[in-house]
Amino acid sequence: MAAEENASAEGAPKNKKMLFIIIGAAAVVIIALAVVFMGGKKEKKGEGAEAKVEQKAEGGGAASSGGKEGGKEGAAGAAANIFPMEPFIVNIYDGQELRYLRVKVEFETASADAKKEIELRQAPLRDAILVLLTTKTLQDVQDLQGKNQLRDEIMVAVNKILPPGKVSKVYFTDFVVQ
Repeated sequence: MAAEENASAEGAPKNKKMLFIIIGAAAVVIIALAVVFMGGKKEKKGEGAEAKVEQKAEGGGAASSGGKEGGKEGAAGAAANIFPMEPFIVNIYDGQELRYLRVKVEFETASADAKKEIELRQAPLRDAILVLLTTKTLQDVQDLQGKNQLRDEIMVAVNKILPPGKVSKVYFTDFVVQ
């Protein structure tokens, strides 16, 4: 009987050690699989996003035939046709006191040669935009509708100075009222 107790006492620690080794090995395998699975999933997400950007740059159609290079060139071409103006800082009236309006405007041009025309006529463009901004009140530019109306008014003022169609869009990249 004493021999049986000694055998079971020695077997218990062996079984516990073996159990810990098996659990540890299983945990390592599970963690390794999780890392591989998550890493593969991230790559697939990145490829999907890249494909969407390419498709959008190429015109969005499934029948478009451009490769990765065509999509990247199209996106770079659109970015090359953005002309940033220096920030405008003007006083505006809010009904009780004067406030400052800081606006940074960027123009998207129809072609690269339109950038040269904007550079040549930058003084009249800045003057027209400054005059337009100083006529605004805080209530005029506070909400989204007012900002969109201001964007349209800037487009009209620009098209009076430049030939129509040279500037296709006006963007606000900074808009602060203080």
